[in-house]
Amino acid sequence: MLCSPSIPSAPAVLQFPSSLLSHHLTSQSSQTLACRFTKNTSFSPSSLVTGSPSRVKASSSEPTAAVSGSSAQIASSAHVVRDFYEGINRRDLDSVEGLIAENCVYEDLVFSSPFVGRKAIIGFFKKFTQSISSDLQFVIDDISSEDTSAIGVTWHLEWKGKPFPFSKGCSFYRLEMLAGKKQIVYGRDCVEPATKPGEFALPLGDVIAVACIPVSARMFTPILKGA
Repeated sequence: MLCSPSIPSAPAVLQFPSSLLSHHLTSQSSQTLACRFTKNTSFSPSSLVTGSPSRVKASSSEPTAAVSGSSAQIASSAHVVRDFYEGINRRDLDSVEGLIAENCVYEDLVFSSPFVGRKAIIGFFKKFTQSISSDLQFVIDDISSEDTSAIGVTWHLEWKGKPFPFSKGCSFYRLEMLAGKKQIVYGRDCVEPATKPGEFALPLGDVIAVACIPVSARMFTPILKGA
């Protein structure tokens, strides 16, 4: 979830298992969170609310949807995601657990395979929060404004109120109504890389593309070009 050369010892906040932490902390990158979206999900960047970053908090102004035939209200998807980040910032995994569906799937692209199930995901965040200082906090930059089942978030990490290097990221969440409340069923995190090759990476893309073309196809390429 995040990475830095060295972080002063202190309590713990957001982080992944030691394998991720070592990957991120040594390479100065960052990491974050998520859980499973249903099929045929669409996400439009234009639905993001732009504005100055604000610390992750569940705002009382978040829209809610009234339950039919009842005075009770259901928190919006954006509200649920904000509560998710706020719980991680407080290291309050008990509150986070209730926001995650039993069969939730969380993909952190730093890992080769996703975390499946609430128990595995909470275990992941437990190791994460035990590895990092509580001074390291997630701060939401933009979040989807419409109360849909698909929520996009851009965020960064701050150390004692100051932006942390290589800590920008974006996450996608899908939520569903389960047991009378919205829960995260899928999530995916993409984090800012510690190394940024820039234009030097473009030629590498050509090499990878050529390597992926079957040998037989490369043999016929001159013929198809009229050589």
